[in-house]
Amino acid sequence: MYKIKFGTDGWREIIADQFTTANVRRVAMATAKWLKSQSEEPACVVGHDCRFGGEMFADETARILASQGIVVHLAKGFVSTPMVSLGAKKLNCTAGIIITASHNPHTYNGFKIKAGYGGPASPKVIDDVEHLISDMDVSPALPDEHYRKMGKIISVDLETMYLDHVRSNFDMEALTAASEGMVYDAMYGAGQNVIKKLLPKATLLHANHNPGFEGRAPEPILKNLPEIAALIKSNPKFTCGLATDGDADRIGFFDEFGNFVDSHHLILLLIAYLTEYKGLSGKVVKSFSVSDKVEQFCRVKGLESITTKIGFKYICEYMVTDDVLIGAEESGGIAIKGHIPERDGIWMGLVLLEYMAKTGKTIATLIREIYQQIGSFAVERYDLHLEQAQKDSIVNQCKSGDYATFGNYIVQSIEETDGFKFRLGDAGWVMIRPSGTEPVLRVYAEAASSSEAFAILDAVKTAILN
Repeated sequence: MYKIKFGTDGWREIIADQFTTANVRRVAMATAKWLKSQSEEPACVVGHDCRFGGEMFADETARILASQGIVVHLAKGFVSTPMVSLGAKKLNCTAGIIITASHNPHTYNGFKIKAGYGGPASPKVIDDVEHLISDMDVSPALPDEHYRKMGKIISVDLETMYLDHVRSNFDMEALTAASEGMVYDAMYGAGQNVIKKLLPKATLLHANHNPGFEGRAPEPILKNLPEIAALIKSNPKFTCGLATDGDADRIGFFDEFGNFVDSHHLILLLIAYLTEYKGLSGKVVKSFSVSDKVEQFCRVKGLESITTKIGFKYICEYMVTDDVLIGAEESGGIAIKGHIPERDGIWMGLVLLEYMAKTGKTIATLIREIYQQIGSFAVERYDLHLEQAQKDSIVNQCKSGDYATFGNYIVQSIEETDGFKFRLGDAGWVMIRPSGTEPVLRVYAEAASSSEAFAILDAVKTAILN
């Protein structure tokens, strides 16, 4: 029988291939066994995003959990991952489950487990659940109505809970005024209704339910967001752009010129706002692929910086036990103090909009102010879609230390926290790592400018593919 494995962020597979109701039942039953090992009266939030089959898979999960005596708070309609995490915390649940494949192509769906503290379950919990997954089929549970009559399945409005939480933590008057200049691209994802209700003056793109995502993966990176960039460039009234992925836990952002602002720069902006205007402090926990400039800026601000393996679950472990100001990934997943220890693209977008509103400055101006302190830089990335054998061969060569040069770039040292980061002296660095969520090999490079970063990427691509 197919062996179910959780990757960097949940279990994800192609719908109707390996992501089936039968396999979802196997994962749900394993989760139920783990929940019962944690509490005499376990409870769990269950929700789904906008993907095909989401409601069906969420209902299947809820019935299996309820059949094992677990109280299930089942979300009404589609919801974002942060809504499920917030719900798990506010409802004092043992865990939360969101049916989502995040930013993967529309052919995928997935199963993420959230902890009762409102963030990703720890690596140990995921391992424990994996080991409980049966290699036998799990029988379907009884109909939904049976468990509702027993009080084991209860409908919950996670969207309203999230909206109330936002309104109690932000200056909504300032945000409403500033939002007239904002474009929001929902990417047909689960953030669409929230922005409509919070910021009715914002201009919306792809804010309707389309499980096919128009054939474009709902990942908020530049190549997937041509419309928002073009709209900002064509109309001077727009001052910024926000995009969120399929389950709205990742952020993409644009400045007033329609230029994409990557996560590395967003992390720096958030550090500046939280320390200079909010008067907050704490550690900065970042994944291995984040720019060195973040650590440099932390030194300027007198903040401790910690680097983790890639996967927000590793960052979250620090956020629930330590005084953390910000936890962040290169891929657009960011969490900050004062909210749940969870990535939240909408929350981060609102913080950045508030930053602009409170300072009266544009994003480009705020970035220039940071450059004055640490210098300019760029981080670029190639996603190489390779056959598994070729991908494995490249990884093995990295392990063996076969790459001493990439074209004219000489490797000075190698770091292996997660993947392989090759230090290239003053030129910058390049990192090679197989994705934990998609069948791709990711190659990252940091240099003083975008053109220099792409030059490194091209040299590496030539070296590893020939």
